[in-house]
Amino acid sequence: MAREVGVFKRPDSRFYWINVTLPNGRRLRQSAGTESREEAEAYLAKLTLDAYRQAHFGIKPERSWQDAVVRYLELKANLRSFRDVQRICRQLHAYVGHLALNQINGDVVWSIAQGELKRGNKPATVNRYLALIRNLLHLVRDEWQWIDTFPKIRMLHGEVARDRWLTRDEAQRLIAVCPPHLAALVRFALSTGCRASEITGLEWNRVDLARNTAWLNQTKNGTPRGVPLNHDAIAILEEQQGLHLEVCFTYRGKPIGWDVSNTAWHSALQKAGLEDFRFHDLRHTWASWHRQAGTSVDELKDLGGWKTRSMVDRYAKFATENLLAAASRIESGRGGNVLSMSRFVTVRN
Repeated sequence: MAREVGVFKRPDSRFYWINVTLPNGRRLRQSAGTESREEAEAYLAKLTLDAYRQAHFGIKPERSWQDAVVRYLELKANLRSFRDVQRICRQLHAYVGHLALNQINGDVVWSIAQGELKRGNKPATVNRYLALIRNLLHLVRDEWQWIDTFPKIRMLHGEVARDRWLTRDEAQRLIAVCPPHLAALVRFALSTGCRASEITGLEWNRVDLARNTAWLNQTKNGTPRGVPLNHDAIAILEEQQGLHLEVCFTYRGKPIGWDVSNTAWHSALQKAGLEDFRFHDLRHTWASWHRQAGTSVDELKDLGGWKTRSMVDRYAKFATENLLAAASRIESGRGGNVLSMSRFVTVRN
């Protein structure tokens, strides 16, 4: 029996089905997703028109924001921050969930920013939403080629960058009041700049103490990287040897499978007299110490696994050795080219 062509009903489905060859040569056999023949025929007409315009005029078929989000979430599924990505996508659905990608213009982006600000969100939170939109649309245009252009998306001004780090004395106070398993995590973070999830997920088969190197395969940006281990980091790992066969850091002989910022963490902060400090700020502390010690921005970028130099420029203020020569030009006892007169006199003709 020959297969039916066009719009037809299958005995094993309540929906109408489509079986056609589109004008661009693509063979299509799928459910129309509707029990109405009129709606199924209208859907087929749209698919046919899109294929004709694509084949003869080079016009891309219309894709929806929801289509893009489905693929985007598939790509981001392995990220540690995947739940945050999902949450932001859900929040954006109210603004763009009903739109096609080519309908997302500057006015839509403006409405998202203003709508979230009116809800009481700070610029930093709104910027995370805008950054996701920009990242998704870059993929849609450059890799998937679903659209040709998208609006320029600028981040909001007024975002205050977090600048919280510890002095050496503060760090020692914190380590002294931490329970042993937490103290090891803190010390390793301060020695390597690794994030909490990178430390708790570190396994012995990715550590080479002889070569002073560890390899991370689960990072925030999804890119594996190597971590050079200094003497402090090596000493910490040697203390952990024999506690577990697979993972490097444990609690009571078992892998640490929870958020390290728990009761023990907050209790240690209170005992050390530290306020407004997160575990991730240990990474900022590590980077700040490096810049104060003379580590260049490019070296720090590679050490910390940042993708762009701009992400490391925030730590430039901690290094002043390159300005020392300039600062010393006017110090006492060095006249240099400084004029002896106290003010200039302007003579008018």
